[in-house]
Amino acid sequence: MKIAIVTETFLPSTDGIVTRLTACIDWLLDEGHEVRVIAPDLGVYEYNGIEVKGVPARTLPFYRSKKFALPNRRVIKYIREFHPDVVHVVNPALIGFSGVQAAKKLELPLIASYHTNVAQYMDYYRLSPFKGLIWWYFRKLHNQADINVCTSKTVQNELVEKRFKNVHVWKRGVDTEMFRPGNYNPHMRERLTAGKTDRKLLLFVGRLAAEKEIEKVRDVLESSDEFSLAIVGDGPHRRTLERHFDGTDTVFTGFMHGKELAEAYAAADVFVFPSTTETLGLVIGEAMASGLPLVAAKSGPTCEQIEDGRTGLLYDSEKEGDFTATVKKFEDDTLRKRLSVNAREDIASLGWSEAASQLLGWYEQVTGAIEEKEEPEEQQKLT
Repeated sequence: MKIAIVTETFLPSTDGIVTRLTACIDWLLDEGHEVRVIAPDLGVYEYNGIEVKGVPARTLPFYRSKKFALPNRRVIKYIREFHPDVVHVVNPALIGFSGVQAAKKLELPLIASYHTNVAQYMDYYRLSPFKGLIWWYFRKLHNQADINVCTSKTVQNELVEKRFKNVHVWKRGVDTEMFRPGNYNPHMRERLTAGKTDRKLLLFVGRLAAEKEIEKVRDVLESSDEFSLAIVGDGPHRRTLERHFDGTDTVFTGFMHGKELAEAYAAADVFVFPSTTETLGLVIGEAMASGLPLVAAKSGPTCEQIEDGRTGLLYDSEKEGDFTATVKKFEDDTLRKRLSVNAREDIASLGWSEAASQLLGWYEQVTGAIEEKEEPEEQQKLT
C-alpha cells in the first residue's frame, strides 16, 4: 500500500506526535508498505529511507519558537506525484488544510488524526473568545475524513460531543526497548542534579509552554530540601521558566533525543506531569517504561494510563496546594520504590506494533482492501 502522510509537525521536532508517527512509519516500512511524508520544511528530507517533502515554513506572531507551514499548493502536487492509496493528515490545521483539500479533490480515501486540544490552549493565551471558532474549524476539517482517530477515550467522548464524525481511539504505545531502568548512568544523574546526587530528582520532559503548568513544581522545591528538578525540552515558555526557577535546584537541558533521553529518564526518581490539557501524554509511557512513578493531574487521559496509588499518584488540579502535597509523599522512599516497580511492569509489554497494526487496519478499511470488521468496544464510534 502507498500511504501519503501530511503532518503539521515532523523531525527534527520532537514531541509525542512525532514519536508516534515515526514509530508507526517504521512498522509500516517493515511490513513492506510505501510511505511519503509531507511536512513543514525544517531541513529533514529523508527518514528511514523514505522521502520527506518539505513545504516552506515560517514562524507565526503568536508562537515564535516553532515554524509552521501554511496552506500551500505544493501539497496537492506532492500527493498527485506519489499516487497514494490513502492520505493520512496528522493534526490538520494549516498545512493539514491543504492535505484535506487535496485528498478530496483527488478523490482519495482520507484518515485524519486528532492530537492537540488547541481550543483548550486558548485559555492560556488570553484567546478564550475564539474557542468556538477553533472548534468549528477543526470539526469542518475532520468531518471530511472517512475515519477520524484520537489518542484517548476521554478525547473521543469530547470530539463526539462536538459533533466530530466516525471517531476511533488509536492505541497508545512506547518503545520499551529504548526506555528501561537499565539505562541508568551515574554521569547523567550528576548532570541533571547539578552534582547533588543525593537529592530525589524530579523530571519533566516535554514542550515548554504555558499550558504545561510547570511553574507548580517550584513550590515543591521551596517547601522541601529533598528534591531537585530537571526540565528536559524547549519551547516558547523557556525564558519565563528560567526566571521562575531562578535560585532553585533546577537544571534546564534543552532537547534530548534517543539514548541521551532514555538515560535522563532512568537517572530520575519521579516524573512530574502537571498539565491538564493533554490528549494523551506519550511521555507518561516513556517514564513508566523507565521505571519512574508519576505525579500527574487527575484528568481523563491520565486516568486511562496511571493507576492512582499503584503506578503513580494523581493530584486534584482544583485543590490549592495538592500538587505539592502529592509530590512530597515521595519523601517516603518505600512508596517510590514500590510504585516504580509497578509502573515498569504495567507497561513492559506495550511496544508500538499494536498501534501501528491498528492504523494499517484503518488504511485498509477506507481503501476497501478488507471488509469492514467489528472493532473492540473502545474503538467503536460513540452514538
